[in-house]
Amino acid sequence: MASQNWKGGIFLFTDKRSRRLVLAAHCLLNQNAISDGTADYPGTHEEVARLLLEEGVGILQLPCPELCCLGLDRGDPLGASRPVTVENTRIRREMERPEAAARLDALVEQVLLQAREYHRHGFSILGIVGVNRSPCCGVETTSENGRETAGRGIFLQRLLDALAAEGLYLPAVGVKFGPQAAERVAELLRGRTPLEPDV
Repeated sequence: MASQNWKGGIFLFTDKRSRRLVLAAHCLLNQNAISDGTADYPGTHEEVARLLLEEGVGILQLPCPELCCLGLDRGDPLGASRPVTVENTRIRREMERPEAAARLDALVEQVLLQAREYHRHGFSILGIVGVNRSPCCGVETTSENGRETAGRGIFLQRLLDALAAEGLYLPAVGVKFGPQAAERVAELLRGRTPLEPDV
């Protein structure tokens, strides 16, 4: 690892930084981006953010694919009037359309650029924290056919595939909102992916 920090006769990144980070779903740090009617916190998932801060782990905040591709109202101002999994299924269908899919690829590439740089310089990317039930960022569960089902969100699956193509195999854990989320993230930080999904 030291050789990865040796550049042009000097050692890089020898300051106070931990050189450890996770990739985190956007809405964990910014509830304002989440689809209407689904925010559980005024601003940030407090338990997860507190844990990462206490552990000295950096956070690479993933872009919100739904916001970037569909807008804050997800293309339908009446979305909050439907059950969450029904609205999530609609969002998933919209994200599968060619225009949104092309934007997803660009978002994945942005994240890959950052992950490559951290990896190239010997930083430890401990894993990905997604949000279960999400049509884009679900890890163990997503929304399809009007219900929560086993599977990954569209963005997260593309991201994991792209990382693997680069030789970066990252563990991923999905959380929902509540204090048990921090326990799942703590397991990820210890190198153990929780066995039971947070559903």
